Amino acid sequence: MVEQFVGTWKMTASDNFDEYMKAIGVGFATRQMGNMAKPNLLFSVDDAGVVSMKSQSTFKTTEIQFKLNEEFDETTADDRKTKTVITVENGKLVQKQTWDGKTTTLEREIQDGKLIAKCVMDDVVAVRTYEKEA
Repeated sequence: MVEQFVGTWKMTASDNFDEYMKAIGVGFATRQMGNMAKPNLLFSVDDAGVVSMKSQSTFKTTEIQFKLNEEFDETTADDRKTKTVITVENGKLVQKQTWDGKTTTLEREIQDGKLIAKCVMDDVVAVRTYEKEA
């Protein structure tokens, strides 16, 4: 299931991301960088079923390694310390981050060969689109 995500994805569009970052409590200066960053996403899976997801941009590179359905500690690109669990639901990779009594959800799915990432916090939704690099 995760196999369809494996590879390198280049961001081609980002919609409403500033509002999403505001909703999760990201400060102005970090949002400025977040809005300018056009990260590449690199997905890989090892033989033991450990998934690696790396986000690379000129500002910052972050990487998480996880097994599906197992909670882990994540430090996000904006330095939130979250309890995170990633599951597969209806063909989507669903990442739930919980911190300070808040929860945000990042849903990633493949549509028409593109990776669509939906970032949801309360009623704020940002959509980021990635295309696979050859």
